[in-house]
Amino acid sequence: MPRPLRVAIVGAGPAGIYAADALLKSEVAAEPGVSIDLFERMPAPFGLIRYGVAPDHPRIKGIVTALHQVLDKPQIRLFGNVAYPSDISLDDLRAFYDAVIFSTGAMADRPLDIPGIDLDGSYGAADFVSWYDGHPDVPRTWPLEAEKVAVLGVGNVALDVARVLAKTADELLPTEIPPNVHEGLKANKALEIHVFGRRGPAQAKFSPMELRELDHSPNIEVVVDPEDIDYDEGSIETRRGNKQADMVAKTLENWAIRDVGDRPHKLFLHFFESPTEILGEDGRVVGLRTERTALDGTGNVKGTGTFRDWDVTAVYRAVGYLSDPLPKLPWDVESGTVPDEGGRVIEDSGTHLQSTYVTGWIRRGPVGLIGHTKGDANETVANLLDDHANGRLHTPASPAPEAVDAFLAERNVRFTTWEGWYRLDAAEKALGEPQGRERVKIVEREDMLRESGA
Repeated sequence: MPRPLRVAIVGAGPAGIYAADALLKSEVAAEPGVSIDLFERMPAPFGLIRYGVAPDHPRIKGIVTALHQVLDKPQIRLFGNVAYPSDISLDDLRAFYDAVIFSTGAMADRPLDIPGIDLDGSYGAADFVSWYDGHPDVPRTWPLEAEKVAVLGVGNVALDVARVLAKTADELLPTEIPPNVHEGLKANKALEIHVFGRRGPAQAKFSPMELRELDHSPNIEVVVDPEDIDYDEGSIETRRGNKQADMVAKTLENWAIRDVGDRPHKLFLHFFESPTEILGEDGRVVGLRTERTALDGTGNVKGTGTFRDWDVTAVYRAVGYLSDPLPKLPWDVESGTVPDEGGRVIEDSGTHLQSTYVTGWIRRGPVGLIGHTKGDANETVANLLDDHANGRLHTPASPAPEAVDAFLAERNVRFTTWEGWYRLDAAEKALGEPQGRERVKIVEREDMLRESGA
């Protein structure tokens, strides 16, 4: 009797769960069936949804409901608190599975090579996001002494960082932020947040809804300089062909022509300012130098040779995420991705690394919204199933599911399960209930493991 197709997925964020869903919806799932194990280095699943989305974005966090329905399926098991490759290596996975899909995402900051980037008071946005999202592996405190702050970048992460810095702690209290984050934000002295983009309004990478949300806070006055509203032929073409870009530009135009109000915290959106240096004294940030840029007709910009120094004492770079290399897999240093063709991992020789696949940001880089990840997963899984149908997958030595449990037990790996997530979920909701909050996130890894019953 043929056994189910055994697939390991490393990374239990949206990319990995969408891949599991695609496998469950395939013809192979009906006969002879699929058996899927998700390995996640955090004690809890959901990846970027739990540790990368701002706490005041419940709409995006609602995606968890759909992911939940996938993980509830009996063909799927979750092994949380299991790290690749220290707890389980590629060779180990090959012993248990017909195929392995890596969907490990991106949590580090892409570097920005300008003078002063290493000064005290210069931060990566990803580290700040991990702090306010209660990631167990980052410090419990964050220095928030600066009254004037710069945020470099014009994507949604830059907006999240700027918004969290500009809001009051009590505005964020109804969300799931843990007590240490609320205490930290209460000490926040920021009164002016300056967001900088090197190109124009038509090239901003904000989502229209995320941009408009900035203006909903009673404490944040959003300010746009009318001189920054400028378009060339390339920009006009972008607006014609991209509805989202057009909506973003219209919102910025409306803000540029209105009178500046009297809300206590000012959030300035600057365009055509390219950061050239973070200024320091005695090892600390004391300012930011930018070069004014101008459109060149194509939607790109060139420097004008005019520089300006901005009075800020903290700088956050939000210029993109970067994935960590995966041992035993080829790596493209420039893009920070695993080389692939249709999700099949491609070695330096140009051949497919047998039975090994990638999906999500580790495959295509940290671009696009969560929804884009679904199409990515479908393509990868389609090629995996094609390799299965044509006999190109290897045969594991120990395909029985219980072999994995025995292996982890032998290694003394303390892992969480899907049932454990339900226990942790209930514990977080119980913490929030007395305060009328949906949940309060548990931060300490040991506490998460205990509540999960690991």
